[in-house]
Amino acid sequence: MRTVLVTGPGGAGRTTVAAATALASARGGRRTLLISADAVPALPPDTEHLSCARIDSAAHFREELLALQDRASGVLDLLGANRLDGEELTELPGSAQLALLHALHGAAEGDRSGDGYEVLVVDLPPLTEALALLALPGQLRRYLRRLLPRERQAARALRPVLAQLAGVPMPAQWLYEAAARKDAELALVEALIEDEATTVRLVAEPGQAAGEALRSARTGLALHGLRVDSLVASRVLPRHSADPWFADLAARQEKCLDHWRQEWAPGTSVSETAHLGREPRTVEDLALLAETCAPDDRAPGHAGDPWWTEDAGDGVIAWCLPLPGAAKEDLKLVRRGDELLLTAGPFHRIVRLESALRRCTVSGAALTDGVLRVRFTPDPGLWPRTR
Repeated sequence: MRTVLVTGPGGAGRTTVAAATALASARGGRRTLLISADAVPALPPDTEHLSCARIDSAAHFREELLALQDRASGVLDLLGANRLDGEELTELPGSAQLALLHALHGAAEGDRSGDGYEVLVVDLPPLTEALALLALPGQLRRYLRRLLPRERQAARALRPVLAQLAGVPMPAQWLYEAAARKDAELALVEALIEDEATTVRLVAEPGQAAGEALRSARTGLALHGLRVDSLVASRVLPRHSADPWFADLAARQEKCLDHWRQEWAPGTSVSETAHLGREPRTVEDLALLAETCAPDDRAPGHAGDPWWTEDAGDGVIAWCLPLPGAAKEDLKLVRRGDELLLTAGPFHRIVRLESALRRCTVSGAALTDGVLRVRFTPDPGLWPRTR
């Protein structure tokens, strides 16, 4: 399944571009699903090739919490807790992100079973929130593994004894089973995001503020191994206007577009959607934008984790990660056990080290030509000696 994740700075028209991308795909004869939290009035209803899934985060929050309450009924009754009714539940912050992950899981499950779509277009939140959302499945899986390690399930026969010794009840089996189900769901979403046929489509209105946001986001996208297939410049004004004021605005946009083409070349194309002079209100309006938004059949993706290793000489291994746009002063590295904690400006990632690197010590790091190289020196006490 070809997946296009659409995001960009707030107010740039990413929902419109996502809808235009889905419409272009459907008109090309491919079964297409658009997932969005917002309604698109100009988008036609479900057709033979196009379906739309509107995310209702409030309903998803109520369903999940009530289901959890039912599964934990034994513990809640033991504690004398009062049950919550669906009518009194109000969604909490973060529920929108979880609802979107649930929708992505549904699409990934359909693709795995063979009943899915050929193209999936996802209207993500604004840029910074979208990057945090795409990293969320991996982060939640890590939390589950730390809080409820699978190896502890083997000791369930000892829980009554441990409960008496500790003086507190041990976690029930249903909790481990629920964690295992959630981990499997998150793993499927994580695999969808990391699939080589999944790319990000950025939408931005040409200007200085958008350029700065894109420059920062480019580093975050690279940190998580997400590839951008295209940068869509939205609301581009017509050139050569007779009005001096509009001509000046158009010239500024053209200067910004030239800079974007140089900065994002050669791996990312820069396309334009014209300013209609109004918000798209009809299918015809959306079709005009769709002419430049059709997704390719199968864009070459990042094919897994972006890290690679190099021989740095003297037995030293260099672990390399491309970080275009990163500044040396914004980088921070922390080695903790078998994990590497990496910070690049506002973006964070925790990477589990490969088995060979776990037997090494971090002996330095350098950012050169947009590539971070972390040096690992073998620990003599952990590497087998050769005669």
